[in-house]
Amino acid sequence: MLKIEHLNKNFKTKEVLKDLNLEVHDGSIFGLVGINGAGKSTLLRLIAGVYEPEGGTITLNGKDTWKDPEIRSEIAFVSDEQYYPLGCTIQSLKLLYESMYNFDEAAWHKYMEMFDLEPGMSVTNLSKGMKRRVSLLYALSIHPKLILLDEAYDGLEPLARLHFKQALTDLIEDENISVVISSHNLKELEDICDSFGILEDGHIISYGDLLESRELINKYQVVFRTEHTKEDFKDFDILHFEQEGRVCKLVIRGNEEEVTAKLDQMDPVLMDVLQTNFEELFIYELESRGETK
Repeated sequence: MLKIEHLNKNFKTKEVLKDLNLEVHDGSIFGLVGINGAGKSTLLRLIAGVYEPEGGTITLNGKDTWKDPEIRSEIAFVSDEQYYPLGCTIQSLKLLYESMYNFDEAAWHKYMEMFDLEPGMSVTNLSKGMKRRVSLLYALSIHPKLILLDEAYDGLEPLARLHFKQALTDLIEDENISVVISSHNLKELEDICDSFGILEDGHIISYGDLLESRELINKYQVVFRTEHTKEDFKDFDILHFEQEGRVCKLVIRGNEEEVTAKLDQMDPVLMDVLQTNFEELFIYELESRGETK
């Protein structure tokens, strides 16, 4: 299990992460989301042991990821900014990974074929999407306990994305690994992540099971006989409110049956209920905290 406790990280006088706490369980694909500059990439680099925290601890299976080089060898980090030695080939990179990780030759050949790569390819001359394939090739070939993916799908065409998602699913089923994915494309995360965390103002402001969280936040379009204002719904946990005459559009947190029953007591003429998607969940969570307009 990945466990983060009271994590702090500063860059000179700027506080990026403040008293951050988080747990990601084995066998989970965790979606890390937040607006630009929220600190998502910084958090992934801290987990990977690239940055040293100013305070707090990050442990994987009880071992400190900054202090213990052995546990860092069980973490695969695919950065959004990809760097490779000048003139390297896919084959020469293999020698590097063999010296540092628990490298699986058979897996390497399998993923080479999956991503349509050749050993002699010059990595520095590849396109952004092909370089991403190379990064994922080696992340999948070292038997990691934890995979960290910063903008995992950036540059990947649809077929490569499909292959990669299947490879992740197989690894979780076979080896019970954990995955943390950061991405701006929430629709891409929705069909693969089982849990999520929203990073804002240096903290994880909301996290949990994705399906359960979506089921607890629903959109209600309600038509009344007379006009209603937001004040009329003060007994509900309102995340978003719009009014057009006698029509009220609300996003309410709470059990759907219980919320519907309370709305029925207000004698509506018509009521429709729609479930939110991951992108809407993110937007409404921030909006309820005054982060968006």
